[in-house]
Amino acid sequence: MSEAVKVCVTGAAGQIAYSLLYSLAKGDVFGSTQPIILTLLDIAPMEGVLNGVVMELMDCAMPLLKEVIPTCDEKVAFKDIDAAFLVGAMPRREGMERKDLLKANIKIFESQGKALDTVAKKTVKVVVVGNPANTNALMCSTYAPSIPKENFSCLTRLDQNRAQAQIAARLSIPNSAVSNVIIWGNHSSTQFPDVRHAKAVVNGKTVPVPEAVKDDNYLKNEFLTTVQSRGGAVIKARKLSSAMSAAKAVADHMRDWWFGTQGDNWVSMGVFSNGAYGIPEGIMYSYPVRIKDKKWSIVEGLEINDFAREKMDLTAKELCEEKAMADEILKQ
Repeated sequence: MSEAVKVCVTGAAGQIAYSLLYSLAKGDVFGSTQPIILTLLDIAPMEGVLNGVVMELMDCAMPLLKEVIPTCDEKVAFKDIDAAFLVGAMPRREGMERKDLLKANIKIFESQGKALDTVAKKTVKVVVVGNPANTNALMCSTYAPSIPKENFSCLTRLDQNRAQAQIAARLSIPNSAVSNVIIWGNHSSTQFPDVRHAKAVVNGKTVPVPEAVKDDNYLKNEFLTTVQSRGGAVIKARKLSSAMSAAKAVADHMRDWWFGTQGDNWVSMGVFSNGAYGIPEGIMYSYPVRIKDKKWSIVEGLEINDFAREKMDLTAKELCEEKAMADEILKQ
């Protein structure tokens, strides 16, 4: 057997982690023969719950799971890790302004960034799940200057999966028959789910999604708002935020980062903008990417029409505002 991969999950006593940890230990992310060591980080008040999660992982008797290390110490959690799932964050409470949320999270991700910089492997792959995910990832990387910026990302795969599932349901085809959906921008209600370049296999034939759906009004209105507001719809129905679907998406995100994308297919990841498609540099923006040898590259040369341009710029504007807000907080 190969050497164990060491993986940290933060917010490990929470709901998303509860689904994610099983997938990690089972081999769904890093491979069905890859041994794994899990470090589980959470805050001190959650220590009792965290110990219960450790008991459950032990009781699963997973053949690949070599060790579980629960801790409230970031430097213990991040020591020599190969991958980090930063799930834990301060949630938005009722009446809380976006600036207040950013302020609380900057402290968390400043601390985690510094710890990663000090003790994690320089090759560590970091995906930020806790919201506001894009700006949290940006802040975390800022405080980990010795780790390449390309090693930081944020989760927009949940939005991609939601969009893909909506199209599949609309066309009455399997989810696997829809590919190359794009999520542009922020993991927020300004995100732009784009299917102009997506493909669907219908009756054995691969066709562009707009051609298969044959309803431009639906794609520009109901489809967009359904995907953009899906998280809120889940909360309204379940009285809790998305957990199972978020865990599945973050597993998809890291598995593709680890093993690469296939052929002409791409996936959506929040990554550092290099100015591609006229998006300002220095923000964490969701793009379509292809991945090879654990390195992502933005898919270039896609045609952008006026409708898409407006949506892409709108979500970029929000991210620039968040970054400016974060910079202002850091100066205080």
